[in-house]
Amino acid sequence: MPHQLELLEEKSVLRPVIQEETTGCGIAAVANILGKTYAEMKAVANSMGIYAEDKSLWSDTQYVRKLLSNAGVETSANEIPFESWGSLPDLALLSIKHHQEDGKNFWHWVVFKRVGGQDIVLDSASYLPSNIRTDFNEMQPKWFIGVTNV
Repeated sequence: MPHQLELLEEKSVLRPVIQEETTGCGIAAVANILGKTYAEMKAVANSMGIYAEDKSLWSDTQYVRKLLSNAGVETSANEIPFESWGSLPDLALLSIKHHQEDGKNFWHWVVFKRVGGQDIVLDSASYLPSNIRTDFNEMQPKWFIGVTNV
Protein backbone atom coordinates (compact mmCIF):
# COMPACT_ATOMS: atom_id res chain seq x y z
CA MET A 1 0.00 0.00 0.00
CA PRO A 2 1.55 3.36 -1.01
CA HIS A 3 2.37 5.89 1.70
CA GLN A 4 0.07 8.94 1.87
CA LEU A 5 2.88 11.30 0.75
CA GLU A 6 3.52 9.14 -2.31
CA LEU A 7 -0.16 9.37 -3.19
CA LEU A 8 -0.09 13.16 -2.83
CA GLU A 9 2.95 13.36 -5.11
CA GLU A 10 1.31 11.08 -7.70
CA LYS A 11 -1.80 13.26 -7.76
CA SER A 12 0.43 16.31 -8.41
CA VAL A 13 -0.87 17.92 -5.25
CA LEU A 14 2.74 18.34 -4.18
CA ARG A 15 5.48 19.00 -6.68
CA PRO A 16 8.16 20.69 -4.62
CA VAL A 17 10.23 23.35 -6.35
CA ILE A 18 13.97 22.76 -6.07
CA GLN A 19 16.21 25.81 -5.79
CA GLU A 20 18.48 26.17 -8.82
CA GLU A 21 21.02 28.34 -7.01
CA THR A 22 22.76 27.71 -3.70
CA THR A 23 21.17 30.83 -2.22
CA GLY A 24 17.79 30.53 -3.96
CA CYS A 25 15.79 29.09 -1.05
CA GLY A 26 13.68 32.27 -0.61
CA ILE A 27 12.70 32.34 -4.28
CA ALA A 28 11.98 28.59 -4.25
CA ALA A 29 9.91 28.86 -1.04
CA VAL A 30 7.72 31.55 -2.60
CA ALA A 31 7.42 29.45 -5.79
CA ASN A 32 6.28 26.51 -3.62
CA ILE A 33 3.58 28.68 -2.05
CA LEU A 34 2.37 30.22 -5.32
CA GLY A 35 2.54 27.05 -7.45
CA LYS A 36 5.13 28.53 -9.83
CA THR A 37 8.33 27.05 -11.22
CA TYR A 38 11.70 28.27 -9.98
CA ALA A 39 12.38 29.98 -13.34
CA GLU A 40 9.01 31.78 -13.28
CA MET A 41 9.54 32.99 -9.71
CA LYS A 42 13.14 34.01 -10.37
CA ALA A 43 12.01 36.13 -13.35
CA VAL A 44 9.40 37.87 -11.17
CA ALA A 45 11.94 38.38 -8.38
CA ASN A 46 14.56 39.77 -10.76
CA SER A 47 12.02 42.18 -12.27
CA MET A 48 11.44 43.48 -8.73
CA GLY A 49 15.17 43.89 -8.09
CA ILE A 50 15.43 40.72 -5.96
CA TYR A 51 18.30 38.35 -6.77
CA ALA A 52 19.27 34.98 -5.27
CA GLU A 53 22.91 36.11 -5.06
CA ASP A 54 21.89 38.81 -2.56
CA LYS A 55 22.55 37.39 0.90
CA SER A 56 19.75 39.62 2.22
CA LEU A 57 17.27 37.18 0.67
CA TRP A 58 18.07 34.72 3.48
CA SER A 59 18.90 37.21 6.23
CA ASP A 60 15.93 39.58 5.91
CA THR A 61 12.21 38.75 5.65
CA GLN A 62 11.18 41.76 3.53
CA TYR A 63 12.10 40.12 0.21
CA VAL A 64 9.91 37.02 0.53
CA ARG A 65 7.14 39.22 1.96
CA LYS A 66 7.42 41.54 -1.05
CA LEU A 67 7.27 38.62 -3.51
CA LEU A 68 4.19 37.17 -1.81
CA SER A 69 2.48 40.56 -1.49
CA ASN A 70 3.08 41.17 -5.21
CA ALA A 71 0.97 38.05 -5.86
CA GLY A 72 -1.81 39.23 -3.52
CA VAL A 73 -0.80 36.85 -0.74
CA GLU A 74 -0.90 38.07 2.86
CA THR A 75 1.71 37.36 5.52
CA SER A 76 1.70 37.80 9.29
CA ALA A 77 2.95 41.25 10.29
CA ASN A 78 5.80 39.84 12.38
CA GLU A 79 7.91 36.74 12.67
CA ILE A 80 6.20 34.51 15.22
CA PRO A 81 8.34 32.39 17.59
CA PHE A 82 8.04 28.69 16.81
CA GLU A 83 6.47 26.70 19.65
CA SER A 84 5.29 23.44 18.13
CA TRP A 85 4.40 21.89 14.78
CA GLY A 86 0.77 21.51 15.87
CA SER A 87 0.43 25.22 16.62
CA LEU A 88 1.49 26.32 13.13
CA PRO A 89 -1.13 27.69 10.72
CA ASP A 90 -1.99 25.52 7.69
CA LEU A 91 0.56 27.41 5.57
CA ALA A 92 3.72 29.14 6.78
CA LEU A 93 7.25 30.13 5.82
CA LEU A 94 9.69 28.63 8.32
CA SER A 95 13.25 29.64 9.09
CA ILE A 96 15.59 26.71 9.76
CA LYS A 97 19.38 26.19 9.78
CA HIS A 98 20.06 29.40 11.67
CA HIS A 99 23.66 30.59 11.73
CA GLN A 100 25.66 33.80 11.96
CA GLU A 101 28.19 35.31 9.58
CA ASP A 102 30.00 38.47 10.68
CA GLY A 103 27.41 39.01 13.42
CA LYS A 104 24.46 38.81 11.00
CA ASN A 105 21.73 36.14 11.25
CA PHE A 106 21.10 33.87 8.28
CA TRP A 107 18.72 30.95 7.74
CA HIS A 108 17.24 28.57 5.18
CA TRP A 109 13.63 29.12 4.05
CA VAL A 110 11.20 26.17 3.92
CA VAL A 111 7.42 25.96 3.55
CA PHE A 112 5.18 24.26 6.10
CA LYS A 113 1.86 22.93 4.75
CA ARG A 114 -0.97 20.97 6.27
CA VAL A 115 -2.38 18.82 3.47
CA GLY A 116 -5.33 16.52 4.12
CA GLY A 117 -4.63 16.75 7.86
CA GLN A 118 -0.99 15.76 7.38
CA ASP A 119 1.89 18.09 8.29
CA ILE A 120 4.68 18.36 5.71
CA VAL A 121 7.58 20.66 4.95
CA LEU A 122 8.60 21.52 1.39
CA ASP A 123 12.36 22.04 1.46
CA SER A 124 13.93 23.26 -1.79
CA ALA A 125 17.50 22.11 -1.01
CA SER A 126 18.81 20.12 -3.98
CA TYR A 127 20.91 17.72 -1.87
CA LEU A 128 17.96 16.16 -0.01
CA PRO A 129 16.80 12.62 -0.87
CA SER A 130 13.20 13.91 -0.70
CA ASN A 131 12.06 17.53 -0.78
CA ILE A 132 8.84 16.63 1.04
CA ARG A 133 9.99 16.34 4.64
CA THR A 134 8.37 14.89 7.73
CA ASP A 135 11.56 14.59 9.83
CA PHE A 136 10.34 17.38 12.11
CA ASN A 137 12.84 16.75 14.93
CA GLU A 138 15.71 17.49 12.52
CA MET A 139 14.56 20.94 11.40
CA GLN A 140 14.41 23.05 14.57
CA PRO A 141 12.72 26.24 13.30
CA LYS A 142 13.20 29.47 15.28
CA TRP A 143 10.19 31.38 13.96
CA PHE A 144 7.63 31.44 11.16
CA ILE A 145 5.62 33.80 9.01
CA GLY A 146 1.96 32.88 8.59
CA VAL A 147 0.71 32.91 4.99
CA THR A 148 -2.93 33.47 3.96
CA ASN A 149 -5.06 34.44 0.98
CA VAL A 150 -3.18 32.18 -1.48
